[in-house]
Amino acid sequence: MRVLRDKVRAATARSKTERPVSAVVADLNPVLRGWAAYFRNGSSGRKFNVVDGYVHERLAIFASAKHGLAGRNWTTRFTYGWITRLGVYRLTGNVHRATAHASR
Repeated sequence: MRVLRDKVRAATARSKTERPVSAVVADLNPVLRGWAAYFRNGSSGRKFNVVDGYVHERLAIFASAKHGLAGRNWTTRFTYGWITRLGVYRLTGNVHRATAHASR
């Protein structure tokens, strides 16, 4: 989890606000898809929700810094619809439940 958080933090750093948000999303999507493919088996649903929330927050803070908006009320400015329109790959819903024992 720490590695993924570091990658998201590096991609959405305030020093990179000259880049468009769509370019940042294009950089993040392959990373998120890779994590979803690797960790989709098992019980990773809760962690996927945490990662989705973290990505949403970091992108909202990045967009706020880019557009000179003050405050951290990102949940009202940058809603779920905003993050969906950006095309951010969502990890939630990509979990494949494995059976506890072998099927016969």
